[in-house]
Amino acid sequence: MIDTPYRGIASDNTGNLEQILDEIRSALLHDWSAAQAGIARLSAILSGKEIPAPYARGGFAPWQKRRVASYLIDHLDQSIRIKVLAQMVSLSTSQFSRAFKQSFGKSPHAYLMGLRVARAKQLMLTTHEPLSQIALACGLTDQAHLSKIFRRLVGVSPSRWRRVHDERH
Repeated sequence: MIDTPYRGIASDNTGNLEQILDEIRSALLHDWSAAQAGIARLSAILSGKEIPAPYARGGFAPWQKRRVASYLIDHLDQSIRIKVLAQMVSLSTSQFSRAFKQSFGKSPHAYLMGLRVARAKQLMLTTHEPLSQIALACGLTDQAHLSKIFRRLVGVSPSRWRRVHDERH
């Protein structure tokens, strides 16, 4: 064991402590309870009451998940880039993609397409807009794109789904 400024904690674990400290710094801006929990954990590790576990690659912190989900919903009608999402939560694109899948259970693209199809369903039920306009409102390039994605996820075409589920007739 190599002596470190962290009271004899092995040097391979100092990276874990620095990672916890980085998470605390991030959480201070967005999620006070997460910051407090991180401070308590760091304090326990430094006082010898907790042995630092190797940093597990997991999902997002709660504030990161909320921020990403909110952004996706608010910008569903626009082109959304992974790089922009990753920058929002201070991660690289590869770290972001890994954490996203861990947190949401799907890749960012699959999750986004699911949101767009859900929005399309909502619009088909609540408006008389043509499918071409609904496609654009959902961030898809055109009606053909909507049809392809919709059929893949729902199993039927959007026009058929609309006819079956439209209670206004």
